[in-house]
Amino acid sequence: MPSQHPPSTVTPSAAPSMSDALNKLWTKFLPEIQNRLALMEAAAKSSAAGQLTEEQRSAGHAAAHKMAGTLGTFGLHRGTELARQVEHALEDPAVLPTADLPALTNELRAVIHSRG
Repeated sequence: MPSQHPPSTVTPSAAPSMSDALNKLWTKFLPEIQNRLALMEAAAKSSAAGQLTEEQRSAGHAAAHKMAGTLGTFGLHRGTELARQVEHALEDPAVLPTADLPALTNELRAVIHSRG
């Protein structure tokens, strides 16, 4: 006779949901996300003013690259697209007029804040 196992004592409400786990990760990574956004915004502002230094360009590019991957993890696909556009613009200014960078970073800020 096959052995019978008692029913599981874990109820669905006792197990953390994927949404809860993502919210905890979001809270943990939000300061880093905001720091990366600040680097991108500084590069965008300097670029639009024609005063972008190599250090700012490099820092903004790296921040945008990391941001693109991070935001995808949290389902912010529009944010990923925007970060990639900033990344490519800072990698090769011929890709996008530098005057467009502040608008991209403003929209990116709005996407991030929409996640809360």
